[in-house]
Amino acid sequence: MTLEYVKWTKSNQHKLSDQSHSVPSSVSHTYTVDSAPAPVNPCYDGSHTCDTTARCRPGTGVDYTCECAPGFHGDGRSCADVNECATGFHHCGPNSVCINMPGSYKCGCRSGYEFADDQHTCILIAPPSNPCLDGSHTCAPEGQAECIHHGGSSFSCACLPGFVGTGHQCFDVDECVENRCHEAATCYNTPGSFSCRCQPGFHGDGFHCTSDSVSGLKPCEYQQRYAQAQHAHPGSRIHIPQCDDQGNFVSLQCHGSTGFCWCVDQNGHEVPGTQTPPGSTPPHCGPPSEPTQRPRTVCERWRESLLEHYGGTPRDDQYVPQCDDLGRFIPLQCHGNSDFCWCVDKDGRELKGTRSKPGTKPACIPTVAPPTVRPTPRPDVTPPSVGTFLLYAQGQQIGHLPLNGSRLQKDAAKTLLSLHGSIVVGIDYDCLERMVYWTDVAGRTISRASLEAGAEPETIIMSGLISPEGLAIDHFRRTMYWTDSGLDKIERSGLDGSERKVLFHTDLVNPRAITVDPIRGNLYWTDWNREAPKIEASSLDGENRRILINKDIGLPNGLTFDPFSKLLCWADAGTKKLECTLPDGTGRRVIQNHLNYPFSIVSYADHFYHTDWRRDGVISVNKDSGQFIDEYLPEQRSHLYGITVVYPYCPTGRK
Repeated sequence: MTLEYVKWTKSNQHKLSDQSHSVPSSVSHTYTVDSAPAPVNPCYDGSHTCDTTARCRPGTGVDYTCECAPGFHGDGRSCADVNECATGFHHCGPNSVCINMPGSYKCGCRSGYEFADDQHTCILIAPPSNPCLDGSHTCAPEGQAECIHHGGSSFSCACLPGFVGTGHQCFDVDECVENRCHEAATCYNTPGSFSCRCQPGFHGDGFHCTSDSVSGLKPCEYQQRYAQAQHAHPGSRIHIPQCDDQGNFVSLQCHGSTGFCWCVDQNGHEVPGTQTPPGSTPPHCGPPSEPTQRPRTVCERWRESLLEHYGGTPRDDQYVPQCDDLGRFIPLQCHGNSDFCWCVDKDGRELKGTRSKPGTKPACIPTVAPPTVRPTPRPDVTPPSVGTFLLYAQGQQIGHLPLNGSRLQKDAAKTLLSLHGSIVVGIDYDCLERMVYWTDVAGRTISRASLEAGAEPETIIMSGLISPEGLAIDHFRRTMYWTDSGLDKIERSGLDGSERKVLFHTDLVNPRAITVDPIRGNLYWTDWNREAPKIEASSLDGENRRILINKDIGLPNGLTFDPFSKLLCWADAGTKKLECTLPDGTGRRVIQNHLNYPFSIVSYADHFYHTDWRRDGVISVNKDSGQFIDEYLPEQRSHLYGITVVYPYCPTGRK
């Protein structure tokens, strides 16, 4: 057999299809064959020179062509992958991403999306259900238990302070069986709490009661003087008690401005069941009942108990409490006849750092002020003192904490308003009408009450709320603003609840605190979305919404606009910092970086005051130094929520 090589031909003919290029090549061989079998085409015996990603197509004899497979392009002998994602030759839909593959491509969904049932369309991933928000949890009713979300559909239940149980079932604790009130006070058990009220003939906070009979004046006489002084203020509705010629309470008392009448005992306290409404016949009241004898105080009971224990005659080294004529602890206490002495507070507790060395005695300042004139308030609101004071929300009540300059007058703190069954969160004050406003997440309402004695709480927003939290009052424009973390909304209305309008309902996850700068017309709020917390601002009508702070923040719970420094300041329970910035978000600086768990904050003069869930109290911080100055821890320990400041004047300015 003779094999003769004649020629090799290659024709470059390009063929373009949707997914590939093919280059047919022809190779011709000329044979001189004597009796040899027919040659095998290279496509069949594998001797062709096509690329591994190309197809070998046999021709006549030993001729063949090479064609790149779909998804590749080239001359057939050399094929390269076609990047459909880069060229746009793909069919991935909205919210999807194209992923190039050798000879092909595939589609995937963007972050936050997933394939629908057709495995082609990308749809938004629904956020996991939060049973605490959608109401599918099995906790006890609101006001008794707290639903705690742990992510996804996981949650736990915990009874609120004042209740015991599993969280799924909670039962009221009867605090009155613990005898926590003063001996001269009556204990009133309420759902989740309790209150103490001094008995007739005594006054105080119920935990410490003092006799009213001082300075030669009878209770009716100096209650009357106090009421007459308060009545001089415009708009006052305080009750002025009627006294007889001997200065005793007249058995029939009537409220001059309301027309209600009722019978009183000898100490001026209403006899239950005797009140009559305006326009009806007044009740028939007999002679006032005799007052109760002053009960023994804590100091007296303790002293008598120890004397009995010592057999009536204590040794020189045995301690016996020293009480004054009214049964109160004498500020200076000493151990028997020794020189070991110390100072005590009004409850007989030793004041830290006052214990003296032998031969010296500490200079103890009396801690019990002389009794003051106090009227009998009617029916719910205890009128606050004049001057500047703080109002704070504590579950089912609003507390009143006076300020002496910027110092906390802890001994003068009291309950301003009891709101049984409520959980008060947001709180603010209208200085023009002297009204306090608050949000109630248990009742899903917004209410208000005058600070005048005898005022009744009034609900002004009672529908369309899920979890109303932050609240801000604009006393210039007579409007209020609030956040709802259940509906993820920020709303506005008039102070009477009219002209209600939704300002924002998008891009909100957990809106919490809100505050206004009425002079410049700006609104500020926080969103403690754990994935993207932020502080935002807008105009008071909802225009020009913008993000001020969204870096280096965690859980911005509290927010306040300081009218003195013109700074926007916030307390962060995540970063544990108190920070301030200019209204445009510049000039940011840290005031304090070791907070515990702040919830709400307010600014006054040279101090910040914030409520703290770790301490369950009110904390004051100096604006300049950032130092912790003072704290107030209420006797009834539970979480404190909103806080606001009440001035003795109303700031003025132009809108």
